[in-house]
Amino acid sequence: MSTSHPHPRTHPHVIVVLTDQQRWDTAGVHGNPAGVTPEFDRIARAGTLVEHAITPQPVCAPARAALQTGRWPTATGVHRNGLPLPEDVPTLARSFAEAGYATGYIGKWHLAGQGPGEGAGPVPPQRRAGYQRWLASELLEFTSDAYRTVLYDEEGRAVRLPGYRSDALIDAAIRFAADHHDRPFLLFLSLLEPHHQNATDDYPAPEGYRERYAGRWLPPDLAALSPGAPQGGALRHLGGYLGQIKRVDEGIGRLRDALRSLDIDERTILAYTADHGSHFRTRNAEYKRSAHDSSVRVPLALTGPGFTGGGRIRHPVSTVDLVPTLMEAAGVPVPEGVQGRSFLPLLGGGEDPGRPEEVFIQISESQVGRAVRTTRWKYAVAAPEGEADPWHDADAPRYVETELYDLAADPYELDNLAGLDSHRAVADRLRAALLAWMERLGERPAEVLPAPAGRARAQRRSDPEARELPWEGLPFGHRAG
Repeated sequence: MSTSHPHPRTHPHVIVVLTDQQRWDTAGVHGNPAGVTPEFDRIARAGTLVEHAITPQPVCAPARAALQTGRWPTATGVHRNGLPLPEDVPTLARSFAEAGYATGYIGKWHLAGQGPGEGAGPVPPQRRAGYQRWLASELLEFTSDAYRTVLYDEEGRAVRLPGYRSDALIDAAIRFAADHHDRPFLLFLSLLEPHHQNATDDYPAPEGYRERYAGRWLPPDLAALSPGAPQGGALRHLGGYLGQIKRVDEGIGRLRDALRSLDIDERTILAYTADHGSHFRTRNAEYKRSAHDSSVRVPLALTGPGFTGGGRIRHPVSTVDLVPTLMEAAGVPVPEGVQGRSFLPLLGGGEDPGRPEEVFIQISESQVGRAVRTTRWKYAVAAPEGEADPWHDADAPRYVETELYDLAADPYELDNLAGLDSHRAVADRLRAALLAWMERLGERPAEVLPAPAGRARAQRRSDPEARELPWEGLPFGHRAG
């Protein structure tokens, strides 16, 4: 391991801001009219915006494992919630530390394999993926609420931070930057917002924020599907959800002001993304775990050295690609086994001839599912009931086509084209791409059966053929995330 420190003027600081359950279309640069993300929009316009950023898995722990390792969830072994990240896998923190960086983690972790009944708070040192400085909680939604933020330090001691929760975590990030600005550092800031508060199924925004945004914006998928969702779905919760995002965005502005005051803003790479989105119980019985863009498409923008002036990347990009991208931008060697692909060649309108046309998605817990997404098409399959257990099995020997969407004509995926003879050629091409991805990632050989001819299946919760999610009747801790 290197003990020398990279020169602070040639090696950038790196900050990753991760929100929890934030839809891509909450951002103004993606057309949202509510005005909740002016700071994110500034980052996107002055830096680099990934227009179609797709999570590799629409549930907390698998998505987070990918963001720490640059590997798909099945490759890390974290294919669902409640599984620990292996202690020997190369990670973002270990790679940056070997290059001489100070590393720190603040916020929600969800990779220690612990549920609420097993210890939602402290994370053992060996399960921290190599981060040196630590102020985090395994499941922040169970150790905090909006105005009672409890985290745990390197010694496992409880630390209560003052202020609204996202403010408190961003304040801690500012303190970390101030304490480490004289040498290169990697800071991973993992917020809970805009995730709901599990115990109350509510979105506790600061006073006045919920009211400010209630009724301001309802995307077409939620407008069409929310009336059939339980407990009002987005119609009830969207004001608080947007209010939380607004407060986070204001905090990011404060963080960037702090970097400017420390005279390190132009030497700091800042990446902002989310683990997955939210469909507000319109596609299944909860919030994500589906192949729809409302679950899998997330905001992703970067600024700083290598990214300022990068423009819009229109090619679909997986967030599993963020790890090698940040390493390459910081001059940190990419460890063997990383499956993501740096998207630096795509900046400024560039091309990457070896990059596949589509991104790949794995789905667990609600189904053993797979999907590919191109700029225009979404194609999804799921293991038939009885072929695989969505909680225990990482993959399946057989799948059936469940969804095909033309995103150019139907961006909110309301018209399922799976099984239509008119789109058989498209489905066949995407099926081949999907199987190629599964082989590339080392999944067991599988058969994909066509959807029943001439029959597109609705994926709404009101669909009488929709299966209940597999955690019905399981301990409450299995629903965390």
